[in-house]
Amino acid sequence: MRVPGWSPAALVLAACLWQLPPGRGAAGTEEVIVGEAGKNITLVCRNASQRAGEVDWFHGDPTTVPPLFSSNFTLPKDVRFSLVDSSSLRITALRLQDQGNYTCKEVLNQTAREHRLQLLVASGPSNVTVSISPSTLLPNGTAYVDKHNTVHFSCTASDTHPEPTMEWIFQQPGLSPEMFTKVNGSSTVFTLQNLSLDLQGNYTCTARNPLSGSSRTSAKELLVYYPPPSVPRCWAQTAQVGMMLQLVCSWPGGYPHPILQWTEEEQDLENSSWVVNATGTGDTHVETLNSSRLFHGKEFKCVGSHILGQGTEELTCTVQIKTPSLVTEPLKTCFVGGTVILTCRVTESNPPARISWLRNLSHPELEIQPGGRYLLVQEGSVSNLTIQNCSHGIDEGYYVCKAENPVGLREVYVSLTVKKPVNIVGVVGAVVILLLLGILVISGIILYYNPLLCLKGSMFRTQDSDDIFVLVDSEGEEEEEEEAEEEEEEAPDNSSVHRVTALVNGNNIQAGHITESDSSELHSLEEGEREERPTMQKQNLPFLAELDGTVGGS
Repeated sequence: MRVPGWSPAALVLAACLWQLPPGRGAAGTEEVIVGEAGKNITLVCRNASQRAGEVDWFHGDPTTVPPLFSSNFTLPKDVRFSLVDSSSLRITALRLQDQGNYTCKEVLNQTAREHRLQLLVASGPSNVTVSISPSTLLPNGTAYVDKHNTVHFSCTASDTHPEPTMEWIFQQPGLSPEMFTKVNGSSTVFTLQNLSLDLQGNYTCTARNPLSGSSRTSAKELLVYYPPPSVPRCWAQTAQVGMMLQLVCSWPGGYPHPILQWTEEEQDLENSSWVVNATGTGDTHVETLNSSRLFHGKEFKCVGSHILGQGTEELTCTVQIKTPSLVTEPLKTCFVGGTVILTCRVTESNPPARISWLRNLSHPELEIQPGGRYLLVQEGSVSNLTIQNCSHGIDEGYYVCKAENPVGLREVYVSLTVKKPVNIVGVVGAVVILLLLGILVISGIILYYNPLLCLKGSMFRTQDSDDIFVLVDSEGEEEEEEEAEEEEEEAPDNSSVHRVTALVNGNNIQAGHITESDSSELHSLEEGEREERPTMQKQNLPFLAELDGTVGGS
C-alpha cells in the first residue's frame, strides 16, 4: 500500500513493522502510519460506514483502556484530538507519546466493527554539527589544516527518534560529490593522516531519520595548507625598459602563497617615494626602484611569512647591490690582414652589468655592432670583440669596454696596434743557415786539434807535415833495454848502438836498431830540419821521441 507523504525508507520500515512479532505490535494491526513530531496527522477509520451511530477511538487495547475520543463526547479530554468526517481521528502537534496502537470501533445497530492501525512518530534530526580538529577558521568560516597533522572529523545529530543514519559526502572543486562512509547512530567519527591537495574540498555530513526520511545536512569546506620547503630566495636585476633596478623575491613550494615584503633599513619599501612599481604574482614579489638613490654596497632585505607561521630566522634573504668592476688587457697587437680578440671581463656587479664596446672616443655613444669584420660574443660576465682582417688605418687606436647597471658605470680602455707582417720564412731560413755554419766551424776546430777522433788524423793534414809521434810500449821497452845491454857487452869497441822505439815522420813509420853511423845521419838530419823549421816549437806541433843511449860517443 502507498501512503501519501511516505518516503521509501518509511515504507520499507513500515513493511517490516507490519510483521512485528507479538509484544512489539498489536495483534491484528491492519495499517501502519508514520507521523512527524510537531506536525498534524489524521487516522482514518476504514471500516466505518456513513450510517454509523457511534465511533470510538482507543489508544491501546479496547478491552483494557478507555476510549481516547468518542463521537458521543461533547468535549474531548485533549483539544489536540478531533473527529473528521464523523469517523477519522485528527491529531495536531503530534508528540512522541502519541506513538502506539490505535483502534477504531464502530457501533451500528448493536453491531460493532473494528479497524486497527499503528502510529509511529518520528522526531528529528533537528540539528547536525560537523567538527574538524585540529583546524583553524578563516574569516569566511572555511577551515584549514596543516597537511602534516592528523585530522579528526566528527558529525553529531541531536533530537532524533529513532536513531538516524549518518553519511559523509566529499566533493572536490569542480567534481561530482562522492559518498565515502555511512553508519547508523547519532554520531560518527573518522580520521585522516598525511592529507594532500586531493583531500581538499567540501565535507558534508547528512543525518537521515529512517521513519520519516527527514534529513539534516551540515557542510564545511576544508583547505589543506603547507609551508614552502625552503627559505626565500632574492636577487637584483635590471628592468627590461629603462635603466632601473628590480628587486625580486621568490618563495615557491607552499600553499597558499606566502606574503613577501621588501624592506630597507627595516622600513617597508612599497610605501616609499622612490618605488616606481610593485607587483606580486603568486610566489614572487617584484619591486622596481628609481636608480637616483642607489649606491654601491646598499642592502635590501626580503621578509616572507606564511599563514602556518614558520620561524622568523628562516624567512629572510638579503641583496647587496654593487657597481661593475672590469678587467681587460690594455695592450693588444694585430698584423695587417690578421685577426685579434679583445677581451673584457666583469669581476663584480649586482645586478649583472650590460657590456658594450665603443670605437671612437670622440663619439662614445656609438657602440660597435656585430656584423661585417666585427664579431661580438658574451658568455656570462666575459665579452669578446673579434676583429677580422685588421687594417692599419681603420682598426688601430683605442677601444672602450663599458659595463653599466642601475648602480653605476665603469669603462676600461684597450689600445690596439696594427703592424705589417714579418717574412717568417726568410727569418727562419737565415737562422737555420747561421746555426749550420756555427756547427761546421765548431766541428772543424774540434777535429783539427783532436785528430784521434777521426779514423786517421792525417786526413785533415797535408802529407808534408813534419809532426812526429813516438809510440811507447812499456813492456817492449824493458825487453829492448835488456837486448841493448847484451849487444854492448858483445861489441863494446866498434860502435854505439841506439834504440828507437817509434819514429813517425809524415806518413812513414820506422822501428828497430841503428848504428853510430846511422845515428850521425839522423843527427845531421835533425839539425837540418831544425834550421829549416826554426819556429816549429812555437807552432805547438807535437814532437815526441824517445832516445836511449848516447850519439857520437857521448
